[in-house]
Amino acid sequence: MAKLVFLGRLEDVARTSEMSVAPGPVEQVLAALDPALAVQLLGEKVRMALNGALLTDVGGVVLAEGDELAFLPPVSGG
Repeated sequence: MAKLVFLGRLEDVARTSEMSVAPGPVEQVLAALDPALAVQLLGEKVRMALNGALLTDVGGVVLAEGDELAFLPPVSGG
């Protein structure tokens, strides 16, 4: 299995801090989630990190067994 990790407000939206998913293309993994959650995760300000490395583009990214994909919400501050 691969793991999705939700940080900050995204944890509230997902109603969990992490979720195990079947490995596969990120687009396929997100399509299997609740549509409301998927929309939030694909927001233009949400960043993704695969195994600790920030991704600049998720196109073509395939989750493998044991991978961790973290979703980082926009940072707020003043």
